[in-house]
Amino acid sequence: MPDLTLTEQLTALIAARPVAPTDLEQAALLTLDALANALAGRATDPGQILQKWATATAATDAERSAFLLGSLIHILEIDDLHRASVVHPGCVVVPAAWTVALREGLRGHAMLKAVLWGFEATTRVGMAVGPAHYRIWHNTATCGPYGSAMAAAALLQLSPAATVHALGNAGTQSAGLWQFLEVGTMTKHLHAGRAAEAGVLAADLARFGFTGPPNILEGAKGWFTAACPDADPGAVTRDPDAPWQLLQTSIKPWPSCRHTHPAIDAAHELRRRVVADAVEKIEVETYQAALDVCDRPLPQSDYEAKFSLQHCVAAALTREQVNFAAFNATARADLADLRARVTLQLAEPYASAYPRAWGSAVTVILHSGEQLTVRRTHARGDPEAALTPVELIAKARMLMVYGGVREPDRLIDAILALSDDSPLPPLP
Repeated sequence: MPDLTLTEQLTALIAARPVAPTDLEQAALLTLDALANALAGRATDPGQILQKWATATAATDAERSAFLLGSLIHILEIDDLHRASVVHPGCVVVPAAWTVALREGLRGHAMLKAVLWGFEATTRVGMAVGPAHYRIWHNTATCGPYGSAMAAAALLQLSPAATVHALGNAGTQSAGLWQFLEVGTMTKHLHAGRAAEAGVLAADLARFGFTGPPNILEGAKGWFTAACPDADPGAVTRDPDAPWQLLQTSIKPWPSCRHTHPAIDAAHELRRRVVADAVEKIEVETYQAALDVCDRPLPQSDYEAKFSLQHCVAAALTREQVNFAAFNATARADLADLRARVTLQLAEPYASAYPRAWGSAVTVILHSGEQLTVRRTHARGDPEAALTPVELIAKARMLMVYGGVREPDRLIDAILALSDDSPLPPLP
């Protein structure tokens, strides 16, 4: 397809892909994970603000509903992550697919197929933007609109040409900067919500004939030129016969930045072999993106602690569970001394393997001089070390209980039944 633009090629590639029953089942599991995150997000301070806003502004149309749902999913830092694109696809794609499917009166198969299409679009664009983009731009925010637009386009049964227009107008809305990390504000949640909303709006407009630039990615004044100095445009359509990218998406077991997870995993193993009082210092080897985002020796809030490799490693070395409580003020105070003994360094093979693999090594040096090292090529929850369906369902149940859902198992069963083409259940 050499004469077609990248979005035209992407649209054709996705539409041609077969969807197996097992693909729908996995899409239902990731939909469950995303919606459970949204329900838990309601119980947080940012979640309360978002809900007050939604009530005060009567935000009930599909676009605003997608914004609210996407923002809620991304609050607790335990939603999914696609490594090669560094995108959290669930918080963008699932809200778009869910709200449009509800509005259009569609059932489970249509909704889950849209989720597959949306994950494919956002991650393929994400794999093409290049590592330099991620240093300034938040990939979930910038690549997300392509996924939400593709999901909405699938549900609206847009023509290939209209879908390309939707992607063009979704891409021109791409935005989202990492500056919020400097002071730990709530902006990251806004990123996910706006990415979900932008794609729904773009697809709805395309349905009525509103046009968008077909070369939004590779054009002379398009996205790659504007914000991707080391873009790899070929990644958008590379390996067209590879498994659905949704199947390559990781599920988080711990509520912190995914860059901290391989080190958490390694430190958890070390916890069974050492006690904190015997530790003189701790060395963490990792890749550059983890240092860029998570080198935070003195976290001042729960959210900053979730983006602190130093804190996360200290927590994993001393706690059986790295849960929500591991990041609160009490935990930050309790772990201050151990956290101060953690040093970070860029090291191979992790630097070169990223973003194909997100690995890390943790070395504990004891007062006796003994050194213990545990290495991780992948983190728990990656496809190579996947959570089982039972573990994923247990995680969803925990999140729903945290969010105040009274009968979580009934809702879990209803969401998983989408793969049998059941209707979408109401969310409490």
